[in-house]
Amino acid sequence: MPRHAHADRDHPLRASFIVCTRNRAAALEACLRSIGDASKARPQCHVEVVVVDNGSTDGTAQLLPRLADSSELPMTIVSEARRGLAAARNAGMARARGNILVFVDDDIRLSRHYLDDLERHYAEGDGCIIRGGRVELGDPADLPFTIKTSPATERFVRATHPGGFIQGCNMTMHREVGALVGSFDERFGAGAALHAAEDTDFLLRAHLLGIPVEYVPDMTVFHHHGRRTRRAIRSIYANYNIGNGGLYAKHCRSAPWLLRHLYWTGRSAWRESLGGPCFDEGLRLSYWPMVAMNLAGVLKFMALALLGRMAGNRLGQFRQGRARDSRPELRRTKDRSTSSKSAIDPDAGAGEVVIMEFDRRS
Repeated sequence: MPRHAHADRDHPLRASFIVCTRNRAAALEACLRSIGDASKARPQCHVEVVVVDNGSTDGTAQLLPRLADSSELPMTIVSEARRGLAAARNAGMARARGNILVFVDDDIRLSRHYLDDLERHYAEGDGCIIRGGRVELGDPADLPFTIKTSPATERFVRATHPGGFIQGCNMTMHREVGALVGSFDERFGAGAALHAAEDTDFLLRAHLLGIPVEYVPDMTVFHHHGRRTRRAIRSIYANYNIGNGGLYAKHCRSAPWLLRHLYWTGRSAWRESLGGPCFDEGLRLSYWPMVAMNLAGVLKFMALALLGRMAGNRLGQFRQGRARDSRPELRRTKDRSTSSKSAIDPDAGAGEVVIMEFDRRS
C-alpha cells in the first residue's frame, strides 16, 4: 500500500470515474458530459470512465455506445445482470484501471474544477484514505435531501453516525484502498434487499481497518436527484433507515458502538412525542419512522443472514456429493443409471457480464 499518492509530472493522476446507472438515460448523458468538461479543464490528469448499466430498459444500452463513440475520454461499458447498486459498483471497480477510483452517481454533474481539487488532495497526503466531497443541490426545484454542504474538512469519528458522512454519489479512494476494504456488500444498496447503505457499510469496514474517512468541502458535485414531493423524500428516507438497521445488525459485534446511535434515535423519538423537535422540521420528517425502519432493517438482515447460512450448508452438501461422485468407483455406478432431472451448478454466476471498451485515442 503506497503511503503517498503523488500527482506530479512524473506520476500524473489517473482517475477512473465509475458511474452506475439504471433507467436514467438523459441524466446519465449530462453526467458524462460534465466529466468530459472537467477533464478538459485539467488535461494533465488522465481520466477514464467506466459505466455500468444495471439492467436498464429505457434505451440506455443503445445510447451508451453512441456516447462512447463521441467521447474524447476512454470509456468502458459494462452490462451487469445482477441487480443492485452494490453489484454494479463491484463490476465497475473490477474493471477500473486508474490509480484513483471516483464513484459518482448518474444524476450528478461535476464542477468544472473537480479534478483540480481531486489532484491536490491526493498529491498532498496519505494515499491510504477515503475522501468524499461536497454535494450541492443541482436543481432548486428539488427538495434539499441527499446533499452535504458543510464548509469544513472533517474526519469520521465514532460519535458521528456513518450514514451520510460521505455521500456515495461523490466518493473517492486510492485503488489499493478499495482492494484492502474489499467488495461492496450486495445485500445493501438500491435494488437489493436492504435498499440502501452499501456505501456506508463500505466506509464502516474501512474505518474498522484503521483507514481514515474524510469529508472535504470542495471536490464539488451537483446532485439532480429529481425528488420534489415529500412523499418521494419519505420513501428514500425509509430506505436509508432500513439500510442503517441492517448495518446495526451486521456490525453489532465488530462495532458495538453503532448501537448507541440506535439508542439515541429512540430517545429522540420519545422526546419528539413529548413536544421536542423532529428529525427535519423543513421536510417534516419524524424520528418514529426512523426507529421503525431501523428495526425492520435489523430483522431483514437477520433473515438474510439465516437464509445465507442455510444456502451455504446446502452448497457444502452439494459439493461434497459432487466430490463423492467424482471417485472412479462411484462414477461407474452413476454412468449406468439415468435420470430425467438436471442440476444447476451453484458456482455459476447470476448473469453474464458484457464489456465494451472505447478509446478514440488509440
